[in-house]
Amino acid sequence: MAGDITITIDDTPFLLHKFPLVSQSGKIRKMVAESKDPNLSKLDLANFPGGPESFELAAKFCYGMNFEITTENIAHLHCAAEYLEMTDDYRDDNLLTRTEVYLNEVVTPSLEKSVQVLCSCETILPLADSLGTIDKCVDAIANNVCKEQLVEGLSRLECDSARIDANNRCLEWWIEDLSGLKIELYQRTISVMVSKGIRQDSVIASIMHYAQSSLKGIGKSQIWNPARTTPVAVEDSQRVIVETLVSLLPAEKGASIPVEFLFGMLRMAIMVDSSFACRLALERRIAVRLEMVSLDDLLIPSGQNGESLFDVDTIHRILVQFLQIIEQEDDEDCGYESEGDMGSPSHGSLLKVGRLIDAYLAEIAPDPYLSFQKFIAMLEVLPDYARVIDDGLYRAVDIYLKAHPMLTEHVRKKICKFIDCEKLSQEACNHAAQNDRLPAHMAIRVLYFEQLRLKTAITMTGPSALSGYMSQKMCSSSGAPSAAMSPRDTYASLRRENRDLKLEISRMRVRLSDLEKEQVCMKQGMMDKSGNGKTFLTLISKKFGMFAGPGNGNQHKHGTGTGTGTGVGRKSRSGSRRREYSLS
Repeated sequence: MAGDITITIDDTPFLLHKFPLVSQSGKIRKMVAESKDPNLSKLDLANFPGGPESFELAAKFCYGMNFEITTENIAHLHCAAEYLEMTDDYRDDNLLTRTEVYLNEVVTPSLEKSVQVLCSCETILPLADSLGTIDKCVDAIANNVCKEQLVEGLSRLECDSARIDANNRCLEWWIEDLSGLKIELYQRTISVMVSKGIRQDSVIASIMHYAQSSLKGIGKSQIWNPARTTPVAVEDSQRVIVETLVSLLPAEKGASIPVEFLFGMLRMAIMVDSSFACRLALERRIAVRLEMVSLDDLLIPSGQNGESLFDVDTIHRILVQFLQIIEQEDDEDCGYESEGDMGSPSHGSLLKVGRLIDAYLAEIAPDPYLSFQKFIAMLEVLPDYARVIDDGLYRAVDIYLKAHPMLTEHVRKKICKFIDCEKLSQEACNHAAQNDRLPAHMAIRVLYFEQLRLKTAITMTGPSALSGYMSQKMCSSSGAPSAAMSPRDTYASLRRENRDLKLEISRMRVRLSDLEKEQVCMKQGMMDKSGNGKTFLTLISKKFGMFAGPGNGNQHKHGTGTGTGTGVGRKSRSGSRRREYSLS
């Protein structure tokens, strides 16, 4: 029989018969009944879910033709049945009932099929969501993963030796399936899984795999290109993926997220210009584990032209948050430390971060685009007790001064004031005293403390040096009792004093080792009376002219005259020697 009605789906015509369609589709029955034309021969179904392919399957069902329902077409067919109102009101066991049975009995018991159906819902998202198909698939995925982890836990109890292999197999197969979802559906799936109690390590592994498969350049170092004049064109979807994945990361406490992944996400967030809140969340997570960071992780390329080669502002914010975390941990710690504890965990972390930041400063110091304001900001952010020895800090400052020779004397003084000359080793002091790049007052300070060190080495040796120095420090630090303080303030003050003393002990141990080596060298030098070489102090005194009197040249002229002049010359030279050692 020739068809009597033409139905158009997205410009695709279907020549069909009214009777099989009207008898099973409530929507087509209403459209034919409401039409004023008794010989209606054309219908246009706009926004049909699934397009012509889905309508063709629905039409075959109306004609009683056999076809296979699969995970690829079930979501579209279910939405098409809902759109055409093919319910049991018009026929028993109609298409809508058939699709619901397939979803409940075939799809939801299987994790793999649930993921496949969920992926197919992406093109019909609003209607599939309103019908509950997406929620049904998401709940099925979460329930199946929970069952897998429960079975895995039981298998661990029975056979603990195969624990690692079973864990890896469980993670690999369903994490790979979830990586094919769009970010909106992936977010809903992970949120439901977390609410049902999925393990954090499984969630983190899934997020990491999704990021690596969806984000371009994750884990790869992006090199700043000075010749680039236009920003990199980045799709909005990449920004949405980054911000969504960051929001899905588990809570900071107890979450074992690899630091390398966090830095990779931070680089991507900077590159795609994510929101400031997203970047702050990543920086906060990094700050919690800053002591475990490597130097390469900190070298984040700058994404702006005309700026420094590296993103110093981001590292500065991370460091500030790290110090805030350390301070909060100290405030929350209400118990006194034992005498055998040489330092709290927070102080040990601070010392590790201090060494890391010194290495970072030395790495970025040669950058010709690095302004002295940013460099000073990085120098002053760490407290004094974060460094036992200032050799690393001195090295970074020296590299920066060498790479920026046009700095004024005032700026160089501002930079060098953060170096504590008392915390420099013997080698660093020798180098600093002869360093032309340092301000003059810096060399004088180094020389002054070097003389104090020599005097201490001569007068004090062995364990008495440490005990005498510490007693002197304790006496100098003790003063008149202050006004009444609260117990909390008193405890905080005692903690600070205890921390300073522990730091001083560590510093003096290093210093004592240097003094012992120096004393051996001095004894050998005193035995050698050749006098051919120049000593360290003579070299520095001639360089700066600080120990010879202003009339040195005139005294030499008097010395070549008469006997009286010679006597005066000897007296002047002896006075010059006294002035030479007067600083000690």
